Amino acid sequence: MGGVTELFVVMILIAAFAFAPLGYFIYRFTKAGDKPFGEIEPHGDSPSAVNDFAEKAIKFVQDKFTKK
Repeated sequence: MGGVTELFVVMILIAAFAFAPLGYFIYRFTKAGDKPFGEIEPHGDSPSAVNDFAEKAIKFVQDKFTKK
């Protein structure tokens, strides 16, 4: 009977370590007002020289294809 009890305790410890990151994530998520990673900048909303250049290049290519 001692082997079963030891196995049970070991399995509980393994499960606790395995699910600790999930528990921490849930704790942070509920603590930070539904923002688990804090304030992050939304993608695509900030002006960027690379984005501007890409938009100009796409527009240029589209204009070339529509003229033919």
